[in-house]
Amino acid sequence: MALEDIRKERLAKLARLRELGLDPFPVRTARTHTNKLFLESHATLEANHEVVTLAGRAMSLREHGGSLFVDIFDGTDRVQDYLQKDGMGEERYNSFVEVVDVGDIIECSGTAFITKRGMPSLLVASWRMLTKSLMPIPDEWFGIKDEEERYRKRYLDILLSKDLADRIRRKSLFWNTIRQYLLDREYVEVETPVFETTTGGADARPFVTHHNALDIDVYLRISAGELWQKRLMVAGLPKVFEIGRIFRNEGMSFEHLQDYTQVEFYEAFRDYEDGMTMITDLYRKIADEVYGTREFTIRDHKVDLGREWERYDYGALIKKEFGIDPLDTTADAVRGVLESRSIVFETEGFNLERGVDTLWKQIRKTLAGPGFLIGVPAYLEPLAKRSAKDPRVVERFQVIIAGSEVGKGFSELNDPIDQAERFKHQQALRDAGDDEAQMNDAAYVEALEYGMPPTFGFGVSERLFSFLEGISIREGQTFPLLRPR
Repeated sequence: MALEDIRKERLAKLARLRELGLDPFPVRTARTHTNKLFLESHATLEANHEVVTLAGRAMSLREHGGSLFVDIFDGTDRVQDYLQKDGMGEERYNSFVEVVDVGDIIECSGTAFITKRGMPSLLVASWRMLTKSLMPIPDEWFGIKDEEERYRKRYLDILLSKDLADRIRRKSLFWNTIRQYLLDREYVEVETPVFETTTGGADARPFVTHHNALDIDVYLRISAGELWQKRLMVAGLPKVFEIGRIFRNEGMSFEHLQDYTQVEFYEAFRDYEDGMTMITDLYRKIADEVYGTREFTIRDHKVDLGREWERYDYGALIKKEFGIDPLDTTADAVRGVLESRSIVFETEGFNLERGVDTLWKQIRKTLAGPGFLIGVPAYLEPLAKRSAKDPRVVERFQVIIAGSEVGKGFSELNDPIDQAERFKHQQALRDAGDDEAQMNDAAYVEALEYGMPPTFGFGVSERLFSFLEGISIREGQTFPLLRPR
């Protein structure tokens, strides 16, 4: 039957409910137990002959002569309700048969019993409509096969897929494990602006919008308040973090989206060496709490978060693979290597920074990890402190797992003169056409001039969750963005 015909049929049943004096959308329910609690306490309820009221969506209806089996689902579990014409009365039974469809949300009252096949069930004495559905839900067995349709009707996708519903629960546990880890270490959770007049904290193209009240153009933030949180280091708050949404107006891929959730945190009087120890512990904590294992297979890489983490040196890896030293090279030399190896790269706005980063990405995908990438050239990172051993590199690490970067930490740059010079260099890159280079934030430099203590900072996005799940970052979002039809 066509969907429109089904809808017309259900509208007629809606009208029939009202004719019978039954509200198809009542305000309240008399539910006494969740399905999960009912099943857990079934033996006691049965022994005491206690009257129970359950509520949930009818997922299947099976009629056998004068009886009906109805599976209802309330989000906690599924329970089989059993209706008998002789037991509940012909009028109540017939009204149920007449107006209830798969997909309706109903309330059933009765007593706990065990079927002949040993199934804990509810013997129904009375029922009530809670929500009359006008559209049929897809067949549970087949679900929704078209990917775009799954995303457009994600509510049905979740309803029909226990795995997807469980993933949403794991994502909540993922973020709350991180939150609790930081709270247990006396970090203060903060909120920082989403609208900014100058973006900072990452190399990314921002979204631009207009603020009508102030009549100014503003940017949606591209980091979870990095430069704002470091202002709080100046303010004397030694440990802060934020879990929030960030926005980057860039391409979409298996690992990249334009809006997603990220955590960033900062701690005064720590450095990136301390940070690497902390992050190893945090990632293992996430694995233990969310998945109950430290071993994962991610994109053909076997990753064991429990083993000793590697240290990868940026310059040494590039020199070994491409015969070029990123600390002593030019944009033309890098371009020559890219062309000689037939590596695709963006020619428009090409510069040393983008070229060297392209070389690194060829190596990165071969590294299983877990490990830390260190020894990154200072010209690639405007916000990290220079190494005391070699000022040409910065004290920055990136977490490497399964050929990708899933987390970044710094010994934060707190020298305002050096910061101003690096912002100046970034602005020159922007002026030359690199719209992912960072903006010159003079107000942040001014804050640094009041003195920021030595600080460790770290950020990781929901990409880590999608990696551990073995799915794309888009699939990991509950409601991915789609073009309107």
